[in-house]
Amino acid sequence: MPGTTIEALFETMRSYAAEHHVPIMEEQGIGELLELLQQQKPQRLLELGTAIGYSALRMADDLPGVSIDTLERDEGRHSKALGFIHESGLEGRVQAICADALELDIAELTPFYDAIFIDAAKGQYERFFNKYESLLSPGGIIYCDNMSMHGMAEQPIKEVPRRKRTMIRNIRSFRETMDGHPGFDCKLLPVGDGLLVCKKK
Repeated sequence: MPGTTIEALFETMRSYAAEHHVPIMEEQGIGELLELLQQQKPQRLLELGTAIGYSALRMADDLPGVSIDTLERDEGRHSKALGFIHESGLEGRVQAICADALELDIAELTPFYDAIFIDAAKGQYERFFNKYESLLSPGGIIYCDNMSMHGMAEQPIKEVPRRKRTMIRNIRSFRETMDGHPGFDCKLLPVGDGLLVCKKK
């Protein structure tokens, strides 16, 4: 987008997301994620759940040394993300792939990533983790958004809307699994919508 700053593009993306009901990270959550990534300084990052490319572009803009592969299964959102990535001027470091993360052959991806950011189907986080953690370098970190799901993960299950109960049970199960995982040190941060940070031992 010639003559337009990256900050203006981000504002355009936030407005688009609000108008078209596309879920993107809350500002507090992405701010905390960017701080953690600044400390980690990953060179290669995999994101599950591109949506329109907002978090991928925020990460690429904030971390000049990172290259990002990001997966999105929805063709419409993937197409929109490609447009925003092109406008950002960051397309050399952000590769958006249209694929279902649970069906993709991981052999098609880079063998090792320093960081993996999971922000896709909320009820499938454990399946995503189990499939992709083998691509994480020793000492690498997996970041998982939406671990609170607007407070529902902390509510008695009978108070959760019926249509969301399976998802909330899955999120709780995943949190419990990671809390005692022998291969990862995990911490749940009460920022944004709940950010789980898991460092590979």
